[in-house]
Amino acid sequence: MTKNTQATPSFAVHIPDAELEPEPLDPAQIVSGDPVVSGKVLWESADGKQLRGIWQITPGVVTDTEANELFVVVSGRATIEVEGGDVIEVGPGDAAVLREGDRTTWTVHETLRKAYHISL
Repeated sequence: MTKNTQATPSFAVHIPDAELEPEPLDPAQIVSGDPVVSGKVLWESADGKQLRGIWQITPGVVTDTEANELFVVVSGRATIEVEGGDVIEVGPGDAAVLREGDRTTWTVHETLRKAYHISL
């Protein structure tokens, strides 16, 4: 095993002010409203299987198929309905874990910004 000498140094980001890039939604995912998604990958493992970043969505209702994800809400509120499972209410300071493959419907009440870690 060789040591990665190009490893990303330790860093900090002020999440509320971080500039994000547009991440257009597939129109088939939009149930209602005109939600806009943006995000930024802060770190990605060399094999591309671990991602850490910031993600934001404006109000509306969208569907998704989840990755294995831990996230912490920084601002905003949403209701996440897991098909065949629970209804999860999230807001500032809440941590949530989503199971890979879960089909969800997100009702975003207030623009939601989260920091996440995804394992692919």
